[in-house]
Amino acid sequence: MRVEQGRHDPAKGTLNAGNKHYRVALGRSGISATKCEGDGATPAGLWPLRRIFYRADRIDAPETGLPAQPIRPLDGWSDDPVDPDYNRLVTHPQTGSRALSAERMWREDALYDVVIVVGHNDNPPSPGGGSAIFMHLARPGYAPTEGCVALSRPDMLALIRHIGPDTKLEIVLPEKAD
Repeated sequence: MRVEQGRHDPAKGTLNAGNKHYRVALGRSGISATKCEGDGATPAGLWPLRRIFYRADRIDAPETGLPAQPIRPLDGWSDDPVDPDYNRLVTHPQTGSRALSAERMWREDALYDVVIVVGHNDNPPSPGGGSAIFMHLARPGYAPTEGCVALSRPDMLALIRHIGPDTKLEIVLPEKAD
């Protein structure tokens, strides 16, 4: 699978998978060769796909070759560079010495009804190198993400049927204009 940034809007692009082409939203800063926590960039590179999380109260278990597990109401994803569990699944609420920042996986909107974990900065995580890089569902109008790749629900459900443990996501740097 290959993601390319659009020519006119760096926060929009196309995901090409075989002979299929899907519209996607990208990070508000477009695609970048370097990724830092909070920069809004989608990281360029060739990334493995780790697993799928889904809202079992909203969709059936997805048909996919990746490991899939339901999101629980207290699931989060650490985005705090000082957290020993940075860029990993955590449980809310984090209190006391564990009162660190984490993205909530159980959301009221539909963005995380289906989430593919992209293997960016996870083996091992480098603090501040970017966290919670996912493929997830797009906002209306394909509004920019914080660095993720977002697809429509029908496109995501069609795509995940064809991915497995050997599938890679290539996010391509845009060519510089002369």
